[in-house]
This record gives sequence, structure tokens and C-alpha cells, in this order.
Amino acid sequence: MRLLERMRKEWFMIGIVLAIAGAKLEPSIGVNGGPLKPEITVSYIAVATIFFNSGLSLKTEELTSALVHIKLHLFIQIFTLAFFPATIWLFLQLLSITPINEWLLKGLQTVGCMPPPVSSAVILTKAVGGNEAAAIFNSAFGSFLGIVITPMLLLLFLGSSSSVPFTSIFSQLFMTVVVPLIIGQIVRRYIKDWLERKKPPFGAISSSVLLMIIYTTFCDTFSNPNIDLDKFSLILILFIIFSIQLSFMLLTFLFSTRNNSGFTPADTVAIIFCSTHKSLTLGIPMLKIVFAGHEHLSLISVPLLIYHPVQILLGSVLVPTIKSWMVSRQKGVKLTRPTV
Repeated sequence: MRLLERMRKEWFMIGIVLAIAGAKLEPSIGVNGGPLKPEITVSYIAVATIFFNSGLSLKTEELTSALVHIKLHLFIQIFTLAFFPATIWLFLQLLSITPINEWLLKGLQTVGCMPPPVSSAVILTKAVGGNEAAAIFNSAFGSFLGIVITPMLLLLFLGSSSSVPFTSIFSQLFMTVVVPLIIGQIVRRYIKDWLERKKPPFGAISSSVLLMIIYTTFCDTFSNPNIDLDKFSLILILFIIFSIQLSFMLLTFLFSTRNNSGFTPADTVAIIFCSTHKSLTLGIPMLKIVFAGHEHLSLISVPLLIYHPVQILLGSVLVPTIKSWMVSRQKGVKLTRPTV
């Protein structure tokens, strides 16, 4: 089993490289409106598949117990929608004295205001073996909160005025997240014995969907004319984004592993990914709505277009390391637990 798991991880990393290379060679295939129709296959079908898959694989009692883990939910949502944007704002006060384009810096602020994604954090948490139920709840709940809070944060930090179609965004989230999850749970009740006996490759399915998301995301990145900036600016923004992600991942790790934090190693995994990931699927439409007609909208969007693939790549690369830590901590807890 360990050999198979190792081979799957190696093939997944190879798949990431091939997905990026394919997107670079021919981005027109996976862009919005292209042959793959990612505006449908990714935004709806892929996301729905992820949550239907989660509904099938997740034990109902685990999801129910996750709902009452209030402390964990508060930690993730406050970090994502309050601490994250406020910290970025303070950081940008320092960067404002640098020669970096001011609209790219404003774009970094928009990244901080975004809600968590409804897919990547769940997939990566599942890949590590963390608290998948908590990741599902917080990704979905954070996305719903973000529909209301993100536009307010954008208006607060950047200033703009527009009406946001809350109803249509809520409807999309409900149909692609809540409904597939519920259907998966219902189907699981009828085929539970078969699932436990056959053990379908839920991890492989999620990994395949993630590779598709990576491919189409990079297709959008490579084909977007707004990314055509000078190399110095792109490298600098890329470095800043990597630094922000690593810093926040480390920060959430330190916060959630303190003595008497009340979080298990599996909880920490969900916290790391759910607190630091940001949604491109919700983010870009929101930017286009809130800053409709803004002459610098393209530059404002660049950091988010970069942040999204970076969070998936960075998370994927760190999966083996985080998994090794979690397993060792869980073994340590079992060894130190007194026998009755």
C-alpha cells in the first residue's frame, strides 16, 4: 500500500508538470470559451464532482461532528476574512514606498479580501488525510460569507461602488457545493457496504480533477494579455506571493499547534489550507463586478491570477511533508495516551 501511495504521489507530481507544460504550449484549449469549456467543466462539473466525491467518501458521522467544531470554524473564518486582509494592508504600507506598480499592490490587497476556494483546500486536506469534513464545511461556509463580506472589504480597502448579484452567486455555490455533497451523502447510505468493501479510488479521482483545475488555471494565466508585464515586476510579485503564502501557512501552523489549542493534527491540516487559500472562481467575477469599467482592472487582477496556481502548486508540493508530520504526531499521541 505504501508503494502504491508513493507511486501515486510521484505520478501526481509528474501530472502537475505536464499540466503546466501543456498549458504553456497551447493555452487556448483550456481558456474560458475554449474547447474544454472550463467555465462549465471546471466552474460547475469539476467542483460538483469534487463535492459529490466527498459526499460519497465522507462518513456522515464525521461531517456531523465537524459542524459543531465551532472553535475551528471561528479560527479559519476570522483568519481568512479579517486577519489576512488586515495584515496584507499593513504590509502594503511598507511596499508603497517601493517602485512596484501601485495597481499591482492594490491587486495584492484584493487577494487578501477573497474568500476560500470551494475545491483546492478540500482536495489537499483529503490528500494529506486531514480533517476533510472541517475543510468541506469551512470552504463552503467561507465562500458563502465571502459573497457578502468580500465586496465590503474591497470597497473598504480600495474603494468602488457597484451592486453585486448575491442571488446568482449564492445559487451557483448552492448547486455546485451543497447539492452534490447532499446527493453524495444520500447515495452513500444506500451503497455504504459496497463502498467499504470495494474502496473506490476517491483520492485518485480528486487528484485527476485537481490536475484539470491546474491545467485550465494556467491556460488562463498564460493566455491572459494582462500578464504581459515586465519580467522584474512579475518575478517580484511572484516572490511576494510565495512569501505571503509560506508565512501564513507557517503562522496558522504555529497558532494551531500551540499547547492547549484544542486542535488535533488533522484539524491543523484543514486550518493550514482553508485559512491561506483564496478563490479565483469567486474572486475574478467579483473584481469584474465591483470594479466594472475601472481602467486598471487588468493590473488589479494579476496577483489573484498568480496566487491561485501558486497555492495549488505549493500545497501539492508540501502534501508529503505535512502528511509525514501529521502521521508522526498522531502516532505520538497514541503512544503517550494512557492505557485504561
